[in-house]
Formats: sequence, structure tokens, C-alpha cells
Amino acid sequence: MKTIILPAKHPEAMERALATLAEGGIVAFPTDTVYGIGARVDDPQAIAALFRAKDRPAEKAIPVLLGRAEDLEKVALNVPSTAFRLAEAFWPGPLTLVVPRHPSLPAILGPQPTVGVRIPDHPLALALLRAWGPLAVTSANRSGGANTLSAAEVYAQLNGHIPLILDGGRTPGGTPSTVVDCTGDEIKILRAGPLSKADLTNALKDFR
Repeated sequence: MKTIILPAKHPEAMERALATLAEGGIVAFPTDTVYGIGARVDDPQAIAALFRAKDRPAEKAIPVLLGRAEDLEKVALNVPSTAFRLAEAFWPGPLTLVVPRHPSLPAILGPQPTVGVRIPDHPLALALLRAWGPLAVTSANRSGGANTLSAAEVYAQLNGHIPLILDGGRTPGGTPSTVVDCTGDEIKILRAGPLSKADLTNALKDFR
């Protein structure tokens, strides 16, 4: 497979990205944290290609990125009120919320009855997600490899494994999002990130 790097400002960049997704292909693009690789969330074969590109173990679920808060109902069901509160406080931003997944999502997305969702705070990512809709997205690196902060770093790890990289410059963040399980009586941080437990607790302090 030939991997093409296309500058985000190229006049055909978005059209090319959407066409790649429509064909079941993978697109790499910058987010507010690290570069990600995305595929259409309604296509099991496209999601399988994400796992292959990263050499990612099947038991490690792939999150979903959204362009709009109202898209949450397309990928999640019976979302806890705490998740809505945290989304209101920190989206768009580096917070992934683990919530009950919608039964329409392909089983290959992950073995659990939950899904991780977030809205990234990056203009290119948001433009792509708003043009296409929710995407299955994971970090643009081989499993066990370093997080990628530029198109060149993505190319170094995934050349030959994905068809398209949108070059939007270096990512402004560099640290993967904080992952929070919202399915229990109390929230639980599953992965530390830019947002601390104190940040989350303060957002919920006056909510209950």
C-alpha cells in the first residue's frame, strides 16, 4: 500500500479524506492531543483495518471521535448524567468518556458493552468529523510505538499500512486524553492525561 501525505490546506485534502473513508480506507489526521488514524465507525472491515495497521490486540477497544455533541446519541445509549456534565465542561477537549455503547456499533470495535467517546479541540479534526460524522479513531502509531505528533512521525511508523495522512502540522497537545469511566456510581480514571481528578471533581461538585 502506498501512503500519501497531503497538506491539510491542499484544496482537495478534505475531498480526498472523505473519499478514502467512503472506500473503507484509513485517514491519519492531527487532534488536540496526538495524531490519530480514523475509519468509518459503521464498517467492520474498516475497523479491522485499523487493528491491522497498528498491530493492535483485538481486546483493546477503539474509541470514537465526534464532531458535535448531538452525535453522542448515534454511538451511545443511556448515557449517565455525569458524562453529560463532564462533556459540557470539557468538550471539545482532551477528555474521553467511557459510556454504554449503542447496539448498532460493530462488535469488532471492542469486547466491552461500552465505548470511549470525545470531541477533539482541533480545527482539522473537527472539520473532518463534522463533514463525515463519528469515526473510529485510535492513536496513529504502531502498538507499543511512540505517540506521533507530526505527519512525518506518522509516516515513519505507518508508511505502507495506511493510504492517507493529512498534514496539519504538529499537534498542540502531545499527551493522550484523560479517559474516564462514567458507567459506575462514581467516575473512575482509566488513563491519566491532561485533565486531573481534581479538574473532573470540580466540574461535578455542584452537579449532584
